[in-house]
Amino acid sequence: MANELRTLHLDTQLQIEAYQFQGIMQKFSPHFHEYYVIGFIEAGQRQLICKGKEYIINPGDLLLFNPYDIHSCEQIDHLTLDYRCINVSIDVMREFNQGELPYFAQNVLVDHPLTQTLKQLHSSIVSAEDQLAKEALFQQLLQSLIEQYTDTSVQHAHAVSHQHPDIQTVCHYLEQHYSQTVTLAELSDLIGYNKYQLIRAFQDEKKITPYNYLETIRINKAKELLEQGTPLIEVAIQTGFSDQSHFSKFFKKMVGLTPKQYLNVFRQERLSS
Repeated sequence: MANELRTLHLDTQLQIEAYQFQGIMQKFSPHFHEYYVIGFIEAGQRQLICKGKEYIINPGDLLLFNPYDIHSCEQIDHLTLDYRCINVSIDVMREFNQGELPYFAQNVLVDHPLTQTLKQLHSSIVSAEDQLAKEALFQQLLQSLIEQYTDTSVQHAHAVSHQHPDIQTVCHYLEQHYSQTVTLAELSDLIGYNKYQLIRAFQDEKKITPYNYLETIRINKAKELLEQGTPLIEVAIQTGFSDQSHFSKFFKKMVGLTPKQYLNVFRQERLSS
C-alpha cells in the first residue's frame, strides 16, 4: 500500500531489534522465530492463532512469543494494522535472567499496562535516546514479564513441546537439509508414513505444515546471512530457494521487510560503527 511504513532499528547496546509497521494489510502465515518477540498493536484488529489457540487481538494488547511458538495472524476488520515489537535473542534473555530461559505461558495480555512501557522503550530506541533511560525501561519490562508470567514448570524454552519421536525426526531432518530440495516422499520414507499421514501428523503436532516449517527455517537462516552482509543472490542459493524472486517474496511475507531492506539496516550499522 502507498502509505505503508515498515522500519527496523537496531540497538547495539541492548542487542535487540525494534520493528514498526504502519498501514499494512499483510497476512502472516504460520511461522516461528528463533528468539523472543514482545509486541503490541497500536491500531487495527487481528485474528491471532498461536500454538493452536485462537485470539482476537486489539490495540493495547501485549503479545509474547517464545522461541519456536508457531503463530499466524490476519486482519478481521478490513482496516490496516499498526504494530510495534522488539526481538530479544536467546543469549540476551539468558544473560538477563541469570542463565535461565523463561517460558511465557500466556501469549496475549489483554489491554495490559506494560504495553505503555514497551511503547516508551520502542520510541527511545527509534529516537536514540539516553542509554541509561533505555536500559531502565528494558529492565523494567523484562523483569515484570518474567516475574509475573513465567511458567516455572517449564525449565527451558526449547523443551516446551514433547514431540512425537517421528515428528522430531522430521523436524531435525528439515533443520539439517534446509539448503536442499526436500520432498514429501523423502520425509515419508524417513519415518515409514505415507505422505498424507505425514502431513496430518505433522500439522496436528506442530500446527504448521512441513513445507511452512522448512520455509521458516530457511528465512531464519537467511536473516543470519543478511546480517553478515552476504549478497542477496548468495543468500537465496545457500538457503535453498529456487531463485532470488521467490526468496524475496517469501522473505517479505514472513518478515515484513524485503531482504534488501533488511540487509541495508545491518550494512548501515556496520558503516556507522
